[in-house]
Amino acid sequence: MALYEHVVITRPDISPAQVETFVEEMSAFLKEKGATVGRTEYWGLRSLAYPIKKQRKGHYSCINIDGPPAAIHELERRQRISEDVMRYLTVRVETLSDEPSVVLSRKERRPRD
Repeated sequence: MALYEHVVITRPDISPAQVETFVEEMSAFLKEKGATVGRTEYWGLRSLAYPIKKQRKGHYSCINIDGPPAAIHELERRQRISEDVMRYLTVRVETLSDEPSVVLSRKERRPRD
């Protein structure tokens, strides 16, 4: 099976708990399709580089997936239909890392006020 990193941006007007539920539903769907879900990360409500659907912020989440291409194709099809998803990106990678992503490690390094 192939290894993927999947990043999804959801609408800013939903709560972080709803984003967490959405990610859990995606993970359950992928498991049904024969994929295994590795690390999932919630990167938080972040500013977008440019407005999308008149929104300037979005909830970012990242999922590591080890699964068949058919499962990824169906996941992307469902996200195109979903009203909560603003954008998504799936990248095939050679290896999946167990370490925190660069986005989370930057958050941890930031000095607290």
